[in-house]
Amino acid sequence: MVNRLHYGDNLDILRAHVRDESVDLVYLDPPFNSNASYNIIFAPPKAMRTRIDAQHAQIQAFEDSWHWNDTAEDAFDQVARSGKSKAFDLLNALRTFLGENDMMAYLTMMAVRLIELHRVLKPTGSLYLHCDPTASHYLKLLLDGVFGPEKFRTEIAWKRTFAHGNVGRAYGDITDAIFFYTKTDRYCWNQQYRQISGDKARSKYGSVDPDGRRWQSVTLRNPSARPNLHFPFTASNGTTYQPHPNGWSCNRERLQRYDAERRLHSQRRPAVRCA
Repeated sequence: MVNRLHYGDNLDILRAHVRDESVDLVYLDPPFNSNASYNIIFAPPKAMRTRIDAQHAQIQAFEDSWHWNDTAEDAFDQVARSGKSKAFDLLNALRTFLGENDMMAYLTMMAVRLIELHRVLKPTGSLYLHCDPTASHYLKLLLDGVFGPEKFRTEIAWKRTFAHGNVGRAYGDITDAIFFYTKTDRYCWNQQYRQISGDKARSKYGSVDPDGRRWQSVTLRNPSARPNLHFPFTASNGTTYQPHPNGWSCNRERLQRYDAERRLHSQRRPAVRCA
């Protein structure tokens, strides 16, 4: 699959050419016409609607796929047969709530594709789904149904250069959402770092270890009251430290790890900070 570009319906390509657990990373920005009238998107298929192509499709290939019809019904049945019971239960609940309309057709098409994308991801793989506010709340539910809510890692806010011109009787949309999910807890993550100048390093990290490594101290006081993080902590030096009235900023296990890594240092008074 390296250095190869496939052209066609991504569902067909996934099923015909992509093996199970063979993909490291998935990024998808599924098209959706956010400029379409919400009355049209949520209208039942038999309701009268003004047929304006710009309101119904961004790309002609998707024209027939975004309306509730036999194709959408078949995709719904495929999800039912997929073995992903939680994903189908969620999709079925959305159908009861939304009815059979363009939005439901879109979500059904997305569900069957997300199931395939989950299949092809490696155990160390990750998925990023880029979407706008039109259907982001429904898509996150689908992702929870397919991947599991515990595999949600974060939501990235993508700031647009310019706001959409939809400010007549509303606030302009200025961000998209990118949902980050992983196949398992063993996902690959490459932490990003950047080099800082010597002067800035000396200014920001004023303390120096005997081996020359610079560091800064950070308080372990919680900024707000956290009764569940209010406990005495006995460090490896034999001293028992009492927390600030707000409590520690982390749990006992993390304090023990910091202590084992020799990242804790104390002042003369009974307080402890993290290096």
